[in-house]
Amino acid sequence: MLNIGEWIYDLFGSNGEWGILLCIFLIFLVDALIFPTLPELFFVLSFMYRPELSFGIELLGVAIIAELIGVGVLYLVVGRINIPKRIEKMVNKYLDFLILGDERLILLNRVAPMIPFCGAFIRIAKWNIKKSLLYVVIGCVVKYGVIILMSDFFFGYFGSDEAQIFTLIFVFAVIAISFILSVLYKKKNAIG
Repeated sequence: MLNIGEWIYDLFGSNGEWGILLCIFLIFLVDALIFPTLPELFFVLSFMYRPELSFGIELLGVAIIAELIGVGVLYLVVGRINIPKRIEKMVNKYLDFLILGDERLILLNRVAPMIPFCGAFIRIAKWNIKKSLLYVVIGCVVKYGVIILMSDFFFGYFGSDEAQIFTLIFVFAVIAISFILSVLYKKKNAIG
């Protein structure tokens, strides 16, 4: 099976800084619209292209724009189609199952992914779109800002090879912790 993130990176990644920025935009857009692409991994790999804080901020800006477009488009598309009542009931039942059942779940979703297709979820759950988009931005800034700062720290205090290793270990740890927290959170809510 072809990994879409790798395909995008292979297609545009060798075109310098603008190609890298385009990769991040497309990977985050696909992640927000269609299916998960492990954007954290591609984000940090892109930062390694030019491990400077200024480039990290550019990457963060592109990621935020792509997330907002992806969530917004999905929100609008779902608003144009007739969602079966059965799906609405399933979404509401799922929200009742979780401790947080409002827009704050978008922030928690950055650490412990629990809501797929965020834009569709926002529409079906009838959440406030402005507040939801604000939480998307805050979540991006916090999660990817920490990744940038840690990566910048590693590149500032270690040699290039060691920095790359530590940065990748850090991102894999973030992904693993997110997965574990998601599973534990779902189990906790299923029990209590």
